[in-house]
Amino acid sequence: MYRYGWSTLILVLMGWGTMAQTQPVLFTVNQKGVTADEFIHLYRKNHPQTQDYTETKVNEYLDLLINFKLKVAEAKARGMDTTAKFVREFKQYREELKRPYRHEPDLLDQLSREAYERLQYEIRAAHLLINVKPDAPPADTLAAFEKIAALRQRALAGEDFGKLARENSQDPSAQQNDGNLGFFTALQMVYPFEQQAYLTEPGQVSEIVRTRFGYHIIKVFEKQRSPGEVEVSHILLRKGSSPDAAVRNRAFEAYDQLRGGRAWEDVCKEFSEDTNTRDSGGKLRPFGVGALASVPEFESRAFSLSNPGQLSDVFESGIGWHIIRLERKIPVPPYSELEPSLKKRISRDERFSTAQRAIRQRQRVQYGFAENADNKTRFLALADSSIVKGKWAYAGAADFRSQILFSLTTGSFTVDQAIRHVMRNQAPSGLSPAACMENHYSNFVSESIEEAEEKNLLEKNPDFGFLLTEYQEGMMLFEIMEREVWKKASDDSTGQAGYFAAHTGQYQAGDRVEARLFVASEQTVVDEIRQKVMQGDTLRQADLKKLRQVMGPRIFEKGENKAVDRVTWLVGLQQTQIDNNHYLVEIIRLIPPGQQTFTEARSRVISDYQNELEARWLAQLKNKYPVKVNKKVKKAVLKALVTAPPPAK
Repeated sequence: MYRYGWSTLILVLMGWGTMAQTQPVLFTVNQKGVTADEFIHLYRKNHPQTQDYTETKVNEYLDLLINFKLKVAEAKARGMDTTAKFVREFKQYREELKRPYRHEPDLLDQLSREAYERLQYEIRAAHLLINVKPDAPPADTLAAFEKIAALRQRALAGEDFGKLARENSQDPSAQQNDGNLGFFTALQMVYPFEQQAYLTEPGQVSEIVRTRFGYHIIKVFEKQRSPGEVEVSHILLRKGSSPDAAVRNRAFEAYDQLRGGRAWEDVCKEFSEDTNTRDSGGKLRPFGVGALASVPEFESRAFSLSNPGQLSDVFESGIGWHIIRLERKIPVPPYSELEPSLKKRISRDERFSTAQRAIRQRQRVQYGFAENADNKTRFLALADSSIVKGKWAYAGAADFRSQILFSLTTGSFTVDQAIRHVMRNQAPSGLSPAACMENHYSNFVSESIEEAEEKNLLEKNPDFGFLLTEYQEGMMLFEIMEREVWKKASDDSTGQAGYFAAHTGQYQAGDRVEARLFVASEQTVVDEIRQKVMQGDTLRQADLKKLRQVMGPRIFEKGENKAVDRVTWLVGLQQTQIDNNHYLVEIIRLIPPGQQTFTEARSRVISDYQNELEARWLAQLKNKYPVKVNKKVKKAVLKALVTAPPPAK
């Protein structure tokens, strides 16, 4: 799609902002003013060169700004800043813009680096679990907590942790493994559990930690440097497929053949009973410590191998008999290599939402959040089955609407405001009515705190206001230009043809050639293609696959293609080299200067047609929205800018 409204795009990039409205006003668009101070600020911000401080340049900028504000006024009139898509996208931008002014580290970056540091180590630990659901009644939660607290005291007093887990843990596997989890590293456990495990020193019992499964205590046995990942191929003889002795004997038969020099792939194909891998040499995906906790013998043997190609002895696990060949050891990559995948994973991980909740809690304290518990209880009780269908309507007492739900340092918030928040944001939900209303309430509190934070940032940092306005108006401008100019001109083939017919004379071309180009990395390939073209164009698909690019046949003007410009413009085959590319240029015919066809001129026609559509549209907007320029203020602005340019750089 062609988008040649350069003046408009420049305005988006230059960063418009709306400063506090103070006199004198330089101009108004639809009765909304831009002050002299704002204009001077913007001009100086976007014109660092001394040569730009002339009356002509300032007048040009004023015209551009007026045109920009006209388009924004039209976008606002159409409600483009109120659509769900716009509100959602602008909220994302706004959060990004706030970060530098909050003086807080990037949360996603912080969590990614934390996870990476933990990936350098692995922990061997056991745990004891007392189940309790996240939404359990207070009495059940208290009972579970008291039980885990008593067990922790017994562990701290020296009782055997494995015995405590076996007899008390509500994790079913504890009956067989005494709560032992083996080795694990970051991103393998739920975040609160991981957090507490890494905070606990080897030999110690952790503090009580709650996860979505219930309450845990953790006994950390050791912490060691992570070996990274390992990639192996394997041969598996499954238990139960034959009598145990026969399975074992067959495994040793395969091992003897390998030791005798038979190819691994052949032995694997004949003996292995892993149908997913035996035809591909038994190769498994790389895995780290803890990834195969259900088959600890396999994991242990894999990490014990040292050199690629090394074979393990035949060994037994719970699922059968194995032989492993080491393919490669993979150390933990540098952070720069893992960063994209870590951030993608963490953005969907429990740790991200947990950290966000912690930030929201700090903000509640910062902005003096105080809740009316009785009114909150009454408000939450308004939930019924209609709210999970997205069709809830208030049916309570009229006087309750004016009651205070909570207050911040910036003011109080009423039940009525919360009701309107629910009505505006409700949608079908799979939650219970009570949980759904609780979510709406929490979101209303969060949004109110965000507004208080934004107000505080605007008061302390005027530049933050400029940036907000820049993004908001820039988004609106892009959307309305897309509709009114860019897409309209690109899709309107009839309008393009009509414009070309009315302006044919301006689409003239100089000397041209019709040519095709063959581009290759090797000179030998170009020589081969040349011979086949000379023999009557006997090129085949296999020949074309050797080339990096084939262009044409098409018409080229001077200055359009470096390779075409470099060769002599005579009919026939010619060669040239630019950087590391080798070109074969076939000049098919020479075309004298003259009138371009519509097809030849189409890209220029679309650009010019867009400019015409934009000019027509701006004329309509100037009739629709009054524009008033204060000549006296303009004179003062010109004097201030022209007589005080920035120092030359």
